[in-house]
Amino acid sequence: MSGRFILASQSPRRRELLDRLGISFVCVPAEFEERCDPTLPPQLAVSELARHKAAAVRRCCGQNDWVLAADTMVVCGGRMLGKPANTEQARQMLRSLSGAWHEVMTGLALIAPSGRLWQGVEITRVHVLTMDDRAIDAYIATGEPMDKAGAYGIQGGAAAYIDRIEGSYDNVVGLPLARLWAMLAEAESKEANEVDQSAAQ
Repeated sequence: MSGRFILASQSPRRRELLDRLGISFVCVPAEFEERCDPTLPPQLAVSELARHKAAAVRRCCGQNDWVLAADTMVVCGGRMLGKPANTEQARQMLRSLSGAWHEVMTGLALIAPSGRLWQGVEITRVHVLTMDDRAIDAYIATGEPMDKAGAYGIQGGAAAYIDRIEGSYDNVVGLPLARLWAMLAEAESKEANEVDQSAAQ
């Protein structure tokens, strides 16, 4: 892979996950106001947010750089749940998740040095055990819910209340590694073929 690989995120969870793939990368957080269009279907909404993040970082990077952006959202009962703005919103989100299934969607956007864009959305179903108000308040008091979509982190204290998942665990943390690896392989192959064809002309 020529050029730098840039992760358009400051999330420590995404950094830790990307480290597992053995890719050398630098973090350049996107200067982009994350506003979700409530009229869009959730899958399209996370895909568009990821694309905007990648495009924002791409504008300040070198021509040979790769840029990866991701956006994760929790969807429960058709409602899109982003990061809570305050503790009361976190409480409402956790009450809606309690005793129910929900979906975690992560949109991926990868921009190659050629400027070509690859996108994908990974969806995982998650079931949360019943949480009473005491449990919810105790979890909120840890501070963990405040910077996470849906007001919980599966890799943290919320793990005690999650009894089933269907799909990628990494996706719930914030970066679906298997889908990302396949996307990277396809993108690198396409980019290499174009370089070969240009050299042959």
